[in-house]
Amino acid sequence: MSLEGKVAVVTGAARGLGRAIAIRLAQDGAAVSAWDLNLEGAQDTAKIIRDGGGQAIACGGNSADAARIDEALARTHEHLGKVSILVNNAALSPFCKFEELTGDAWDALMTVNLKGPFLCCKAAIPDMLEGGWGRIVNISSSSAQTGSAAQTHYAASKAGVIGFTKSLAQEYAARGITVNTVPPGFVDTEGLQEPPVDVAGYAPFTPMKRPGRPENIAAAVAFLASHDADYITGHTLSVNGGRYCN
Repeated sequence: MSLEGKVAVVTGAARGLGRAIAIRLAQDGAAVSAWDLNLEGAQDTAKIIRDGGGQAIACGGNSADAARIDEALARTHEHLGKVSILVNNAALSPFCKFEELTGDAWDALMTVNLKGPFLCCKAAIPDMLEGGWGRIVNISSSSAQTGSAAQTHYAASKAGVIGFTKSLAQEYAARGITVNTVPPGFVDTEGLQEPPVDVAGYAPFTPMKRPGRPENIAAAVAFLASHDADYITGHTLSVNGGRYCN
């Protein structure tokens, strides 16, 4: 699945799923622009790619801030070229009981998890239209499919990402751009290791009795970004070890 000649932007690329996705797309031949609020982490990701023989740069900034997106896009254009692949991965996933959830907390999470992909798509789609080819992969969550106690705002934002994906896919299907979503489930990342999640305690209750690996998500994204997936759009490719069967 060669992506030679393609330029990929991956948001939230400083660690976890974003880093794994960025590395995999680079291994498949894409030049990668790693975007993250944590610039040092994004720089580490880009270095890993370059050390492996790939081409990559890092861009700092908030993927839900239009001005910072424009800055990152301009830097990507300068060093790599026009964007042909966009992976919207950056997100917040906090736990909060509904009775304790404030309007400000709701708005802050929606800004990152839902407005962020909207802004990044608005920025990148003109490049794709100009090139007559584009791949957008939005990372949602199995929590949007099953619900998640004490994560009402998170699950709602990720359900919004799924609806956003399907609608955008229909709008651009005839214009060379595919738009799909991957909802991970219980994948062993740095974020999963943070409280209150008990990875070892929860794993035995999952169908596969183990968490997934970031590389599992990266492989799904790489397929949807490939030429082989050119007749797949508006699709929700669940990678969750059987947590949710659709």
